[in-house]
Amino acid sequence: MEAYSLDLRKRVLAACDAGHGTKEVAKVFEVSPAWVRRLKQRRRELGTIDVLPGRYGYPPKLKEEDLRRLAELVAQHPDATLQELRDLLKVDVGVSNICRALQRLKLSLKKKSCTPPSKTGPTSSSCGKSGTTSSSR
Repeated sequence: MEAYSLDLRKRVLAACDAGHGTKEVAKVFEVSPAWVRRLKQRRRELGTIDVLPGRYGYPPKLKEEDLRRLAELVAQHPDATLQELRDLLKVDVGVSNICRALQRLKLSLKKKSCTPPSKTGPTSSSCGKSGTTSSSR
């Protein structure tokens, strides 16, 4: 959704300044009364009616210098895990932050963390044709 134009904002405020009520102005300009109230509040508190910049999500915890250092670490240690990279970077962030930073840098890791082999083994037998059973009569 696009922001309302500066011209519309000025006309809405001019109508409000002329003594018309919020609901009446909203109906005339086909905007919501809440938007008119917020526009008046923004002018009163911030002194501007310009469009506010978008704020999407949380700001990244890793700074530009951290990202450069992370790229260097991946080049030096291409087989490092996310945990190892975090420890080498010496920054107090979660492993998921390291993963997102690597995605932003368009870098990938070459190995996964070590896990013990499965104790249950394969779930199906590899003998015979598919659809047959290995039981004898």
